[in-house]
Amino acid sequence: MDTGTVFVRYTVRRLPRNLLFNVALREPDEIPMDAKTLHTSGQLERRVESARRLLGRCILCPRRCRVNRLAGETGLCATGLRARVASYGPHFGEEQPLVGTHGSGTIFLAGCSLHCCFCQNDDISRGSDAGQEVDATDLAAIMLELQAMGCHNINLVTPSHVVAQILAALPPAIEGGLDLPLVYNCSGYESTVALTLLDGIIDIYMPDFKFWRPETAARYANAPDYPERAREALVRMHRQVGDLALDSNGYARSGLLIRHLLMPDMIAETEQILHFIATRLSAHTYVNIMGQYHPCASANQFEELRRTITGAEYRQALEAARAMGLTRLDQPDLSRLLRRLQR
Repeated sequence: MDTGTVFVRYTVRRLPRNLLFNVALREPDEIPMDAKTLHTSGQLERRVESARRLLGRCILCPRRCRVNRLAGETGLCATGLRARVASYGPHFGEEQPLVGTHGSGTIFLAGCSLHCCFCQNDDISRGSDAGQEVDATDLAAIMLELQAMGCHNINLVTPSHVVAQILAALPPAIEGGLDLPLVYNCSGYESTVALTLLDGIIDIYMPDFKFWRPETAARYANAPDYPERAREALVRMHRQVGDLALDSNGYARSGLLIRHLLMPDMIAETEQILHFIATRLSAHTYVNIMGQYHPCASANQFEELRRTITGAEYRQALEAARAMGLTRLDQPDLSRLLRRLQR
């Protein structure tokens, strides 16, 4: 990594067959792949090249902007050939199976392909000025630095628009000794193309499932196809990695962890999302029902979003999850959370 680089830290269309390089979904009973095995076999490098070529007319996320990012053109994500890192470091605010004792090795990637009106990271998710551009060697060095800090995983935050750049960083990271689970911390707005390229590489998928109704997704994120894309993505993620698996210390090693942010007056959509998780995925899915919504970014343009959720709404969501048989619910400090929601 260039020592002069400064980072801020905080303390479905079918693709042509030749583009996919025979990256196919595995059957459940096949021998699991992993990034090291794929690198040794040469398959990882083929995926790197496949993803890079797709940047030439980019369709790596559901927006399908078709801009030539290889030439520096940008679409909705405002990201060209190189990824931009806004910050990185051990993070202790994630779910406990990710945080452990030394923190989750979080890399905040600037730019986003979804653009929710209430984004709490709006300052880094929009525009082309946020963050520091990095190449594959730089990004690999960040991963290795986080591993040297003792972090339990590499947590890639908002990665959907830079799948190609993440893949390109993995060969030098693996050759440098990277041996941590990779966490794909995303919005849930994913493409089949990207998830196929990531099969066997990502250890832990951590998507949000934000909206159930197309009308809601259109209103708050200009993405009426979000619910369909998210449902497709979660099914594919679960098929790839299964339910969240913990090691003997209680640290996450692989699997699916789903987040759902409660929104004001949207408990009906919450219940539909939870029902989908319990019946279409698994009742053993690890779910974090998050109660921290607050109006930010441009949320105030919608009158219904100008308040936080209530303690009653949070309790109703938890009760709905349990009624549907979901037993692996993230356990924050509930008493402190409910006191805050009752203010």
